[in-house]
Amino acid sequence: TSGQFCTDRVVHLCLTYVDLAVELSSTYKLLKPHLDFLLYQVCFPTMCLTEEDVDVFENDPHEFVHRQNSPLADFYDPRMSAITLVTDLVKHRGQDVTQPLLGRMTEILKRYGAAPPDTKSHVEKDGALLMFGSLAKFLLAKDKYANEIEGLLVTSVFPDFNSPIGFLRYRACWMVQQFSTVTWSDDGTNLRTLLQFMMQRLSDPALPVQIEASKALRFLIEADGADQTLLPVLPQLLTEYFRIMNEIGNDEVVSALQVLLDKFGEHIEPHAIQLVTQLSNAFNQYCTAGEDDDDDDAAMAAAQCLECIATVLKGICDQPAMMTNLEPLLIPLVLKIMGNDGEYIEYLECALDILTFLTFFPDHISPELWQAFPLIYVAFDQWAYDYLNMMVPCLQAYIQKAPDMFLAGKAQLPEGNIPYIDLIVSMVAKTVTNERSSESECRHALSLFMGVLHNCHGKVDGYISTINEIVLGKLGQVVNSDIPLTRISIYQVLGSALYYDPQLELAELEKREVTQQVFQKWMADAETKDMTDRWLPRKLTVLGLSSILAIPAATLPVSIQSALPSLIDAMIRMTISLKTEAEGGETAAHDDNLPDDDEKEEDIGDVDQGFGEDEDVTNEVDESYRKALQGVTSWDDDMAKFLLGGDWDESEDVDEDFTSPLDRVDELLFFSDTLKAAFQREPEAYQQVQAALPPDSVANCQKVFLAADQMRAQAAQQSTQQS
Repeated sequence: TSGQFCTDRVVHLCLTYVDLAVELSSTYKLLKPHLDFLLYQVCFPTMCLTEEDVDVFENDPHEFVHRQNSPLADFYDPRMSAITLVTDLVKHRGQDVTQPLLGRMTEILKRYGAAPPDTKSHVEKDGALLMFGSLAKFLLAKDKYANEIEGLLVTSVFPDFNSPIGFLRYRACWMVQQFSTVTWSDDGTNLRTLLQFMMQRLSDPALPVQIEASKALRFLIEADGADQTLLPVLPQLLTEYFRIMNEIGNDEVVSALQVLLDKFGEHIEPHAIQLVTQLSNAFNQYCTAGEDDDDDDAAMAAAQCLECIATVLKGICDQPAMMTNLEPLLIPLVLKIMGNDGEYIEYLECALDILTFLTFFPDHISPELWQAFPLIYVAFDQWAYDYLNMMVPCLQAYIQKAPDMFLAGKAQLPEGNIPYIDLIVSMVAKTVTNERSSESECRHALSLFMGVLHNCHGKVDGYISTINEIVLGKLGQVVNSDIPLTRISIYQVLGSALYYDPQLELAELEKREVTQQVFQKWMADAETKDMTDRWLPRKLTVLGLSSILAIPAATLPVSIQSALPSLIDAMIRMTISLKTEAEGGETAAHDDNLPDDDEKEEDIGDVDQGFGEDEDVTNEVDESYRKALQGVTSWDDDMAKFLLGGDWDESEDVDEDFTSPLDRVDELLFFSDTLKAAFQREPEAYQQVQAALPPDSVANCQKVFLAADQMRAQAAQQSTQQS
């Protein structure tokens, strides 16, 4: 109140301190008599632009944009702490604050509208709009206020799009972002008008206005009817975005472009080459600025450019020829990021995404693309170990699309010319033997062995022993783990190896004298929910165990001979469950896992109520945290689990996107055929097996045979009709 100068940092800390006092009843009672002073003589003036802000806006627009988008502003800018204090007062103490505050701000807007042009306080209006926009989520959550927002925008914001005052045009574009979800009551005219304003402001004389307009379109594009206005001018929009991107590196501008491309994905094919060319150039420009000038904004914008490229590729992924045409633009970019000893590691995730598009969707892999294969290994081995999960999809694509090239290829490394398959074996071995590897990383790594076994049938006999050495060694480590997910991935590899060559695989198990233990644990885990809920491990179990039936019973290991009835019983049950799910029985289970919309939305509450002055502010999250903390009984393992999130679910289905030639092998037909062939080949031996089966299992086996016959009859009928 003395009017003495305070530094921005001091004001920021003071307001942050006062904000803490809002939540406690005892301190809020002391604060309440001074709310008018706090809101209208401290917070509101702090939120308004200063003379320096206006000068920077007009004379150094790049610096203005940098300040407005600084991720550190929350930690030093008094304007941000003032906004936080006001929003917390509205949220928690709304009955004392909300209506008087909105009334005062509305009065400022009315006064501005009625004042002669030469006496209007532009800065004051900007502050009032900033106040309304900062409270947007609270106002839109209550019908009483939400119904007034349309009028506020039309009367107080629309005119500012053509204001001679640059920062008011800037604020108008910012307001659109805050209230983009407003419900328009007219016939769509207001939305079309707003979109026209946005497109005009993309070429505004002031760079900060261009930036905000480009960001605003990202939010408006989702409104009903917006695409009818924007689609006809898509080429011009793209041109404007690239012009702005050439002017300044701003990740939110590039992010807005990405939303635009995602929305109009099916219409971007004619522009794909131009888009990727521009985005590649922008990436190189921003990347250089980020490295040489230590420009964080440019570095973030560079990463966003790569995400944009991935969005373009997603829009044309069903056009393999177009993807191939883009390779000359993208391969140098990918090689640049993946080479250079990790100098561009912050962009590696995006580069791997792009590489996955280039390897997975085209019909074949070009020689130029193979240049990236050894670079993936070098990156994993030397500086990007933690990126394994993102490397696996493109490695799988290489193996699946060109298995012969994969088996013949060699990488020129310092230690010599190393076969590509040896690189894969090395990556898996290093991952599963490393104690700091997560369960997810081990499972992704093991899926590479599945890719090799499925795509290189009959060509990797010499690696079966090494594969067994690695996976059985890992099985020994995790045999008693409470969560069986890594074991399930190991069973998938073993099932794949049995399908590849059952005689060779059983010989490996026998050589290590682990056949009985492995199959007992495998069948025990097959009954767990983690296995019964997953399609791929059950399919590979059926295919692997069925392959054993092709071997004469007398030559099977003794432990397998004695276990044949139980193995066949397990195969029958798995086959029937897989068939039931394939016919649609699993849909309900997936639906149960979808989160309710109510769980996603933040509970904003009534901004006219909040907590009384005699109440402390509380919320469900804090209460849950407090109760959980009280429930910790021992401060070692329990506390570690609590702090690390003991219920953290690492069980994401790494098999969901796994594809291989075995997708074309129907497990029911394969099991039916191999079992029938075994009966015909050795009727006496398998009659003894049948006698040992439970009656319901024998009945189910007949159902499997019948289903196989029906499937073949339907396939023959369809083939006849097509011919």
